[in-house]
Amino acid sequence: MADALCRLYLITPPRIDDLAAYGHVLGQTLDAGDVAALQVRLKDAPDEIVTAAVDVLLPIAHARGVAVILNDRPDLAARLGCDGVHVGQDDAPYAEARRLVGRDRMVGVTCHDSRHLAMEAAEAGADYVAFGAFFPTTTKDAKTRPEPEILTIWQETMEVPCVAIGGITPENARGLAAAGADFLAVCSGVWSHGDGPAAAVKALNAEIAKGLAERA
Repeated sequence: MADALCRLYLITPPRIDDLAAYGHVLGQTLDAGDVAALQVRLKDAPDEIVTAAVDVLLPIAHARGVAVILNDRPDLAARLGCDGVHVGQDDAPYAEARRLVGRDRMVGVTCHDSRHLAMEAAEAGADYVAFGAFFPTTTKDAKTRPEPEILTIWQETMEVPCVAIGGITPENARGLAAAGADFLAVCSGVWSHGDGPAAAVKALNAEIAKGLAERA
């Protein structure tokens, strides 16, 4: 049996005022520890803002082997050369997202606290499903609060990776890694960390390692 894995999935702040400065910080953050993916999540921003952000951030991420996922917009994800798209239950349906990005890019789907929604997405061909919010979050208006057990059940019964999201910090990441998350999606827990985002990535990776040891 392969060793269990759990990796970081960073999400950008909801607004980036200085792209050049943020790009510099992003590079330092990604250099601080293992990060699997970066989701560019600029809700309700006009296309030109999203395009400018991807143009700056994608090369920084790709230079470090980090996949870039665009939130909500499969059309832009395909046009801008992103590695995939993440869609919520109120965004483009999975089938439409897949049609727009093609078979070679990832499509991830928000499934809240519903194994039923997650199984539907997985059976349709989603590359990952996301459960959350596990903890209080200021990043978005969370509709659901699943228990970590949903990760354990999913891990034991399904092969499609699962992402845990919502209010995750170095202080609470360990339990989700132990429960069975394949990825921990983190936004404020990195960018608003008191010791800076690079320190947050180091701390999160350390807690993930502890959680994986418990899972083993």
